[in-house]
Amino acid sequence: MSAIRPGLATFNEMEHDQAQQRLRTCLDAPGWADRVLAGRPYSDLDQLENAMVAASSTITDAELEQALARHPRIGERADAARHDASHSTREQSGVDRADADVVRRLEDGNRAYEERFGRVFIIRAAGRSGPDILQHLRRRLDNSDEVERRETIHELVQIAQLRIREVLA
Repeated sequence: MSAIRPGLATFNEMEHDQAQQRLRTCLDAPGWADRVLAGRPYSDLDQLENAMVAASSTITDAELEQALARHPRIGERADAARHDASHSTREQSGVDRADADVVRRLEDGNRAYEERFGRVFIIRAAGRSGPDILQHLRRRLDNSDEVERRETIHELVQIAQLRIREVLA
């Protein structure tokens, strides 16, 4: 077992409300955050990340909607008043906004996705290029509503795991 990172030790000792706020910057779902916090103290980051995944299985539709509201569309600039702009900008850095074709195709794909599923398309964009994201978007348009809901939550948790590493660094 690895030593507890200083940020994790601090997280383990935080008051509930402060720790919940920290988690909600990673994934804005209050019930999810409470379930993750119920597992404290965590001995290492892997244990915390596993708890984040396990807690995601009970995210409600209302929590999903709330969490998605904190994310801009892929390829669009984050609005600091509504989105976690610093996280989103960094996470979407692989999308070349100067590539007009990719930007147009992302706009078209986002629109088709929102018409199909009634929510914003979400993907862990960190480490992915615009063309890679487009490939995932096209594939996911063929998902059933149930499969896509699960995949959306899976992507939100992947984003949350990246963010918790930053938060605890």
